[in-house]
Amino acid sequence: MRKSSAKARPGEAALSHREKLRHLREILFANVVMAGEIPAPTGGERRITRFLSDRFTESGLANISLDQAGNVAGVLPGRNGGRHLLVAAHVDKIWAETDDHTVSVGVGRMSGRGIADNSLGVAVLATLPLILDELGVELESNLILLGTTRSFGRGDLGGMRFFLENAEHSVDAALCLEGIELGRLSYSSFGMARGEIEVLSPLAAADERGEEAGLRVVSVLTGLLRRLLAIHEREHPRASVLVRSIESGSGDGVPPRSGRVCFEIRSPEPSRVARVEEEIAALVAGVNRNDVHEVRGEMIARRSPGDLGADHPLVAKAREILDLLGIETHVAPSVSELALLLERGIPSLTLGITRGENRHSPAESIRLEPIFDGLAQIVALLQFMDRGGNS
Repeated sequence: MRKSSAKARPGEAALSHREKLRHLREILFANVVMAGEIPAPTGGERRITRFLSDRFTESGLANISLDQAGNVAGVLPGRNGGRHLLVAAHVDKIWAETDDHTVSVGVGRMSGRGIADNSLGVAVLATLPLILDELGVELESNLILLGTTRSFGRGDLGGMRFFLENAEHSVDAALCLEGIELGRLSYSSFGMARGEIEVLSPLAAADERGEEAGLRVVSVLTGLLRRLLAIHEREHPRASVLVRSIESGSGDGVPPRSGRVCFEIRSPEPSRVARVEEEIAALVAGVNRNDVHEVRGEMIARRSPGDLGADHPLVAKAREILDLLGIETHVAPSVSELALLLERGIPSLTLGITRGENRHSPAESIRLEPIFDGLAQIVALLQFMDRGGNS
């Protein structure tokens, strides 16, 4: 590794980092395309973790490992190794294995399923050893690079949870990488409860009363949706009830035999999350008294609220770096891996790498030029963390 002779403070160095990193355009963009075209549904991340493991091996990382949760990790040893910094990116996507994962490259942008969430984050994680080498940055601390699995839905952050429960060394500070949005600064987490309500018809589709039963499934789903929205309107802004999806039926002309509503309760107040959860459970129990349908509710994920604090040195430095780069800061609480890190008292942030559009749609896209601002903020923050600035 080339050693940097620069004496600039981490925040000031971000401007020079941005220009130097353009030399890695081809390697970085190739990694984005490769990561983007590998299907990685939650629970089926083996191919993308193999990709990361191969990149870590090529970069000469130490202690490359695949754990029981499927996470892949590698360590870039520091000069003294007395402290351990973590950079993590979740590797799973919301898209199925059978969906088209072709990445399209246009003028100044790439598009494709999961390119922003989170193929770009994975690609930056894979390229980070080369990025530090290109800048001549050698850290005192050991740097753990971690690709986490089982982030979405029923995965319930299983990858990060397993890593933290079984890590050989304590983590002194951490960054979580998300593809978008550049300027995002997450240093707190909501209390959250995520659940599903399933409506089932006891009648077979071929039953002569199937059409009537199908209408009743839809009617119950619609009623549940209205009640969830009413709870949201009553509780907002101190709490939110977000309907994530509603689905029913298997095709045209087939009466639906079942339906499902997926929802999420969010609030900075854990007692309020619990109270709304109890209200929804009572709502489900009330519908269950109907002798035509079975209605089942299940909570599949929970988070505890956490907050690093707006005046924390790590947050202040992140703001300073974004300001130097001319990027507007967008503070946004998180319910992802950051929540588990804060719960354990680890100074941590979630950062966005570039700008993009159409998140979680087949037309999801990222802009290429702002990526270098995103990389500059990551490296400058790592340098600050390495000097003990996270405490």
